Amino acid sequence: MGEIDAEEGFPFDLNPMYEGERVRKGNMYAELGGHDKPGFELVLFEPDSEKVKDGEVTLIGPDIGEMEEGSNYAYAMIYTVCGEQIEKDLEAVIERRNHEYQSYIQGYMHLNQRSEIWVRISKDAVKKGLKSLKQIGQATIKLFKAELPFIEKMEATFITDEAEVEKRLEEANKIYETRDMRTRGLHDEDVDEFYQCTLCQSFAPTNVCVVAPDRIALCGAMSWFDSRAAARVDPEGPNAPIIKGVCIDSIGGEYSGVNEAAVRLSGGEYDSIKLHSFLEKPHTSCGCFEVAGFYIPELDGIGWVHRGSKVADTPIGLPFSTIAGSVGGGKQVKGFLGIGIQYFYSSKFIQADGGWRRVIWMASDLKERVADAIPAEMKDKIATEKDVKDIESLREFLMKVDHPVVNGVVREVDGVQVTEGLAVPAEAAAVPTVAETPAVPLEARVPAGVEVPVTSMLTAGGGSPLVITLKDADIRIGKIIVKRKEGK
Repeated sequence: MGEIDAEEGFPFDLNPMYEGERVRKGNMYAELGGHDKPGFELVLFEPDSEKVKDGEVTLIGPDIGEMEEGSNYAYAMIYTVCGEQIEKDLEAVIERRNHEYQSYIQGYMHLNQRSEIWVRISKDAVKKGLKSLKQIGQATIKLFKAELPFIEKMEATFITDEAEVEKRLEEANKIYETRDMRTRGLHDEDVDEFYQCTLCQSFAPTNVCVVAPDRIALCGAMSWFDSRAAARVDPEGPNAPIIKGVCIDSIGGEYSGVNEAAVRLSGGEYDSIKLHSFLEKPHTSCGCFEVAGFYIPELDGIGWVHRGSKVADTPIGLPFSTIAGSVGGGKQVKGFLGIGIQYFYSSKFIQADGGWRRVIWMASDLKERVADAIPAEMKDKIATEKDVKDIESLREFLMKVDHPVVNGVVREVDGVQVTEGLAVPAEAAAVPTVAETPAVPLEARVPAGVEVPVTSMLTAGGGSPLVITLKDADIRIGKIIVKRKEGK
């Protein structure tokens, strides 16, 4: 991709070198979408080329020059495309490229996808002459047509009027849901190849994104069908086949071909991945995942919180932003996992660890959003922030509702018991209270190699919590390892 400069009407550079560029808050002129305002991006195929006004950009709502510096605004980007080689199945494929191509724009940060988009415009870009979102739209259309020649005509509608964004978001969500429904009848064992996606490697260089019928991309925007279509129309693009190879672990979802791809795509950082495991060889997590999962060692269960959740803190004391910052960037971290929302609907959802029987907490808005995916017998057994505030109250809740983790989780797929349980043996005369439940040292419940949140370690094992006081310190810590002293 060559550089397009101001001579073509743009006061900014367009170049792949700007992929991964971050606009920090101190240099932010305006924020669009993100955590506080609604936003989405959508591509629609129009078979009648006469209805598409090539290169035209329409703006509804305040433009950059009318925005208050440092403020947040709603944001929608709707593209209409046509071309002889385009069909409706390519909508999602083209849509996902918006993240890649808009990242080429100097001073314009684009993150995430679908209804989770987060955009920031830098002060430097505005000072250099960026005055209108129409300039962004025109540059984006040029990039799309230059990189994807099968797009013959393309027009865009950008919206910053919040009421209009919310109105159109309802229809966009219906379109997303229709796309997602297509993949639910196809399974990993039905195909000979999966697909890789390298779109996020500009932000997460070691990320190994494997898209399978039973596991949608972490961003939630690319299904197996979408990835196949993308690979066919753009063989040199970010999506390419991964031959499954030999099945090493059918329950965990480990394949020799995926392991070979893991080595290649991560630059040797990782050599094996299990697609349907949370605690053993988990899938890497990029920066665009829709949901973050976290292991709660005190209760041997798993919690989930999604991007944009209104929940301030999870039971482990960390919000989504902190968890995402710790596990993102293309890392394979045992004890944390990034996923796309549609993975909750997969019949293989973390099946190696017990599936839904291992889930003990979810953010309430997430639980409501995926209610149809939760087995009927588990819906009232999974706590939310409305039921509990911390790990101890979560323990009480699980005991009260007799959650499977209390007596030990048995995998539905093969009948193997994967957790020991929290309660005393069943022959006990009465169900113990939380206070009567035998205390098992935290380190005895944590699988080898699993990352444990420091908030859990600080109060583990009883006694006084560890207190760390720092004064006038400028400290950057990548990891803290707390080990119990021998003999104590």
